[in-house]
Amino acid sequence: MSTSDDDGRPLVDGRFRLVSRLGSGGMGTVWRARDIALDRDVALKEVRPPDPAAEAARPGLTEQLRARAVREARALARLSHPHVVTVHHIVEPADGSAPWIVMELVEGSSVADRLAAGPMPVREAIALGRQVLGALRAAHAAGIQHRDVKPANVLLRAEGGAVLTDFGIAVLDESTSRLTASGDLIGSAEFIAPERIRGEEGNPASDLWSLGMLLYVATEGYHPLRRATSLATVVAVLDDPIPAPVRSGVLAPVLDRLLVRDPAQRPDGALLDRLLEEAQAQEGAANPGATPADAVPPGFGPAVPGAYPPPAHPYAHPAYAGPVPQTSGRGPEPRTGPARRKRLATVAAGLAVGGALLALGVAQLVPDGGGGGGASGGLGLGTGDGKRTGSTEQTASPGPTGGGTPRATAPTTAASGSLLTPAGVRTALAAFREATGVSTVKQVFVYDEYAIAEIPTRQGAKTYDRWQYRDGKVSRQGIGGTISASRAGDQPFDPARLPWDGLPALAERADRELKVEGPLTRYLIVQRWSFNEDRPTLLVYRTNDYSAVGYLAVDTDGKEVYKLVAD
Repeated sequence: MSTSDDDGRPLVDGRFRLVSRLGSGGMGTVWRARDIALDRDVALKEVRPPDPAAEAARPGLTEQLRARAVREARALARLSHPHVVTVHHIVEPADGSAPWIVMELVEGSSVADRLAAGPMPVREAIALGRQVLGALRAAHAAGIQHRDVKPANVLLRAEGGAVLTDFGIAVLDESTSRLTASGDLIGSAEFIAPERIRGEEGNPASDLWSLGMLLYVATEGYHPLRRATSLATVVAVLDDPIPAPVRSGVLAPVLDRLLVRDPAQRPDGALLDRLLEEAQAQEGAANPGATPADAVPPGFGPAVPGAYPPPAHPYAHPAYAGPVPQTSGRGPEPRTGPARRKRLATVAAGLAVGGALLALGVAQLVPDGGGGGGASGGLGLGTGDGKRTGSTEQTASPGPTGGGTPRATAPTTAASGSLLTPAGVRTALAAFREATGVSTVKQVFVYDEYAIAEIPTRQGAKTYDRWQYRDGKVSRQGIGGTISASRAGDQPFDPARLPWDGLPALAERADRELKVEGPLTRYLIVQRWSFNEDRPTLLVYRTNDYSAVGYLAVDTDGKEVYKLVAD
């Protein structure tokens, strides 16, 4: 690095003047820079280990980061597409120091930043999906798989349009070696396709799963498979059911076809584009007064105030935000059934064999500072002030403790007409039985205003569909999946066996003992719970806007199995 003759500010390669730091993370630092040769602003990625201790703990890390950076630049340089970030140049210093990647400067924010304000309208999500799909199809045609499609890696230009970034972990078809040491899984677990977690290199269909999950999060406002720990998230991605979309409108059938665990059953890029085009036309016909389907609003715009209830935090839905129970001194250790232990052992073994034991790549050794990165080259880095964007760790946390105005405490007793009463639950269950002719369920989620159930397609069947009860009506939401004959936790059960008469007392206990201040969301889950020997279990939840989560778990006799108290 040299210095400028003009003002003493650093010059890279005698050409790029560093102006300001845009963000730092596990792969280094991204700068706004001025290309003095072409008189334009660019994004300059400085690749370096941010902490010398990381190299000491893992010899060879510096070279690994360098190789990954060069790989990213070469992957991107092979692409020319309006929705793929453009690489202008790569600087490899002769002294062997860390390389620099010169990219277009994308003025805007990330999809992760956008979703922090609330879900996207369906028409915007479809437009976003088609643009990202176009970028992926161009990459796949060039023999490149992205492997980390997620909201933080999609930037939204200020003038409109999405840009797919961070191909640093992409796999080139001709590549014969991984850049990770044995035992590493690179990428964000909640957006990685199941087959990649199992150690299979995957194919273009794996990137399409990730795109489908991104669109689900964009429209539904939460991530259906994110759990409190990396291991729990991986297990969920491998085999937990994905709730039927309820906010996605015409996009829901596309998501149902895309988010299937068998990659051979997913639509390919061409078919997916046709499906999205058809959904776009349907949305335009249903909302003729809205912005035309092919007109993408600049930056996809902010969330419409009041359009959706604001999420407690990005990608978190109360029914799925609860941490995996841990020993905390507040109750008994949850019982871990043989089936669950076997499944976790199988997952761990598979990850180890596949080179994916939850290290989550270099980012796990060197935290990447988050996601978005407005006005940057879009490399999954955080903002310059050290704040994380586009990534939220889910932990049970306290309610409001000063600093700002606390929200008014919502009533904790069931509202009139609520389904969260013995009569309300029984009414919903009876409606499901009448509509389907099946008395058993795989699992049920009950909220004040509606309930969602996963029900066998017929009594004793090995397949199930998703159904919703709302306003006295039952509607089929779509195909659910296959019930594994060898997995005890999958087996349907009769929900009438649960202690519904004790629900009011359980609700009072939850309000009193879970220590969730100002609970704004109340719901319950009925399922075969792995931590109760895969027996039918009733879990009563409380959450608030500050991400505090607590729940009571009871068995069919109403006996407490476990209690998670918000810290």
